[in-house]
Amino acid sequence: MAAPPSQLIAIYPGSFDPITNGHLDLIVRGSRIVERLVVAVLKNRFKTALFSVEERVEIVREVVKPYPNVEVGSFDGLLVDYAAERGANLILRGIRAISDYEYELQMALMNRRLRPEMETAFLMAGEAYSFLSSNLVKEVVSLGGDVAGLVPHVVESRLKAKFGR
Repeated sequence: MAAPPSQLIAIYPGSFDPITNGHLDLIVRGSRIVERLVVAVLKNRFKTALFSVEERVEIVREVVKPYPNVEVGSFDGLLVDYAAERGANLILRGIRAISDYEYELQMALMNRRLRPEMETAFLMAGEAYSFLSSNLVKEVVSLGGDVAGLVPHVVESRLKAKFGR
């Protein structure tokens, strides 16, 4: 008799500065595949963020409220260590283009080396969001452009406030 499938608990890490509808699309799709999905906001000391970690966590929590199996947290240090602390056995990553894949493959292989029991799954970006990045959104807003439909409403409002629009 085959063993029952293990409970899938996934971590979806990122800086989410800010969260976009592309991120949200992956969260929604990922939440349908796993028992529990933890959106993990990275405290990246190598990047200057527009929003503080606390602001990003607050925004992401607001955006994912409709999804009962989605939690939000933040971390610094090794992703695989945070994933283990949260009881995760899967890292969920989004891929927009070949260039994303090359970087994500390196990260997945290093994570496997650090914690062989941790798997990584890649989801392709939805075609409507395959060009979208947080940096692009910030640039468009900083130049007075409209990002309606590219980010959740709460993000659009926060971006306008940050850039004085």
